[in-house]
Amino acid sequence: MSSDIQTVSKGRLWAGRIIGGLLALFLLVDAVMKLFKPPFVVDATVKLGYPESVIIGLGVVLLASAILYLIPQTSILGAILLTGYLGGAVATHVRVGEGWFSIFFPVILGVLLWAGMWLRDDRLQKLIPLRG
Repeated sequence: MSSDIQTVSKGRLWAGRIIGGLLALFLLVDAVMKLFKPPFVVDATVKLGYPESVIIGLGVVLLASAILYLIPQTSILGAILLTGYLGGAVATHVRVGEGWFSIFFPVILGVLLWAGMWLRDDRLQKLIPLRG
């Protein structure tokens, strides 16, 4: 544990928690849907060129990464893993020629992921100072 005093304001901390929490909730629902494999999830995955056999594995990776993101001590590791996962989603949508929304939606999720982290973690604010 660091001996640094927490310097994040309450407003930033709660904004980061809300953004991160909503994003994590979305990703957790997506992960659980992959674990239960309803027909629309199977159809969408196969349409993207993946065999049905990979759906549960993707769900486990997404679930584990989202849980790591929610735990303060492992949130940066979770954010890194989720960034890789979302990058794979971008690559998949580009490869199959999906529209702009499908390509940029995971990018937007990644930006929100790191924005939530930056707002609530003073280490990131020191590493990436966005103020002049």
